Amino acid sequence: MARPTSATIHTDALRHNLSQVRHRAPNSRVMAVVKADGYGHGLERVARALSGADAFGVAALSDAERLRAAGLSQPIVLLSGFDEVQDIPQLRRLNVETVIHHSSQLAMLEQALPGDPVRCWLKVDSGMHRLGFAPEDVRDAHARLRAMPAVADDIVLMNHLASSDAFGSQQTQEQLRIFAEATAGLPGVRSLANSAAVLGWPESHLDWVRPGGALYGISVVEGTSGLDFGLRPVMTLATRLIAVNRVRKGERIGYSATWECPEDMPVGVAAIGYGDGYPRNVPAGTPVLVNGAPAGIVGRVSMDLMTIDLRSQPDARTGDPVVLWGEGLPVEVIAAAADTIGYEPVCSITRRVRFIEA
Repeated sequence: MARPTSATIHTDALRHNLSQVRHRAPNSRVMAVVKADGYGHGLERVARALSGADAFGVAALSDAERLRAAGLSQPIVLLSGFDEVQDIPQLRRLNVETVIHHSSQLAMLEQALPGDPVRCWLKVDSGMHRLGFAPEDVRDAHARLRAMPAVADDIVLMNHLASSDAFGSQQTQEQLRIFAEATAGLPGVRSLANSAAVLGWPESHLDWVRPGGALYGISVVEGTSGLDFGLRPVMTLATRLIAVNRVRKGERIGYSATWECPEDMPVGVAAIGYGDGYPRNVPAGTPVLVNGAPAGIVGRVSMDLMTIDLRSQPDARTGDPVVLWGEGLPVEVIAAAADTIGYEPVCSITRRVRFIEA
């Protein structure tokens, strides 16, 4: 019998979330970020559901290749930019736009063989200090790009916000100011807003917004879930109970015997573990839904299994459904228990989990 663990992808929720982004940024075009295999939801599946987006953002040329092979014709932007001069013919062949964030890329474009001009997104480092040109170097980089035969005339100006998940953040206000000053008077449309900025920084929306997690129904704003912003969860991770055992008071559960039964009690065993991508480090009490009702994990999550306190559900039986996250249990709750953000669990689902498109 097939392992009962599954990830159901609700494509109607993807479309709903895209509409919510458009509602919040009505004057902006939307680049749907589908990197990391569509945040673990399946690249082609996600892109087809989000075919109403104005462009797609990817992190690798191989993702662009997959999107074109799937018949997607929208603009595709390579968000981390190209790495070597041999990538430029690939950009042209796939009609992929590229972020330019370093002087080495300028040199490679200046050496490029003749061919169709490549559309470039010039990245400003306004304070995140990861990728991008320092503010004082932006005008020179822009001028060099404008002079290159290999580069299309309509250069996009962009940056990345480091703290947009903290609404009212002084750092974000400073980044917006630095970007505006560094690009003042330069021609070209602008793109600043990631998911959190779409939700909480309307002044950053400008010409293009670049939502990622919000499209999958996930919030990175502390203490919230996507539901708080009108978003719907796209992934439901579920499995079934494969055993229900009666364990006596004082007996210990699981590896390293970390959890002791406070009374005689039913303990369920569910067919899911860190080998499926569920976070190993969540503490006892982390919630799951058994038959749609709350229960809590006990003991350590192991590779293939987890154990569940069924005292609140004494009638639970082998074969009953267990939801690890999805409708009724936001992934942000599980992420907080694992001391991470909701993006990480959904990106961590492994290949042995069966994906179902709904």
